[in-house]
Amino acid sequence: MPQASSLFIRLEFRLAEQLFRSRWLLPHSPRTQRLTMRLYKRCAEAGHPDALSTYGRMLFQRSRSPQDKARGARYVLEAAQAGDVQSQYQAAQIHEHGCVQYPCREDYAVTWYARAAQAGHRLAAERLARAYRLGELGLSRDSEQSAYWASIASPAPLVAA
Repeated sequence: MPQASSLFIRLEFRLAEQLFRSRWLLPHSPRTQRLTMRLYKRCAEAGHPDALSTYGRMLFQRSRSPQDKARGARYVLEAAQAGDVQSQYQAAQIHEHGCVQYPCREDYAVTWYARAAQAGHRLAAERLARAYRLGELGLSRDSEQSAYWASIASPAPLVAA
């Protein structure tokens, strides 16, 4: 039975993605939006990693109530722990700026920025480069570390053949 429920969750997630991303499938009516959010919520509550990331970010960024923002932050942090790079970056921002349930923790923010940057997230690497250059996030100024993270942030130059 777990495989069947897992398959059903994956199918629900794909449907939610289709509803969210395609304008031609159904018009973006309030009813369609409620259905989409309900599908994302069910998938996130079932532990689907992409749903945790997507739904968590939507709740955290778009919700008005502190409770929904806190629930979104929890989902984002779960997805970050599972290795989702975008969620790792978002987790760093949550810890840098804080929210109701998660107070500012610069040391956690640096850890999450570093994980996301090492996994290829350009904005995370840029944030670390700036933090080391300016002495932010509780870090001391370090031009070598700043240059290191800036090199990760910049795309590799194209080599002409």
